[in-house]
Amino acid sequence: MGSGRPDGFAYVVEGESVVIRHHGRRAATLRGRRAADFLEDVEAGDAQQLMARVTGAYKHGNERTARQHPRNRGRG
Repeated sequence: MGSGRPDGFAYVVEGESVVIRHHGRRAATLRGRRAADFLEDVEAGDAQQLMARVTGAYKHGNERTARQHPRNRGRG
């Protein structure tokens, strides 16, 4: 079981774009204002958490609870 914290993210600035990778694979490319905002935010906060949120590769914390709900039992 993981720690629940995102990891494996990295980003690189390519010209005016920001490329975010997750475990070596391209997960997102930000351009323009989104790229500028990302670079400002990454300086002020948790870079891994921010990259997870930007790419949508994060868990909300309720997946296990939902999986155990009676209507979801027996589903993959």
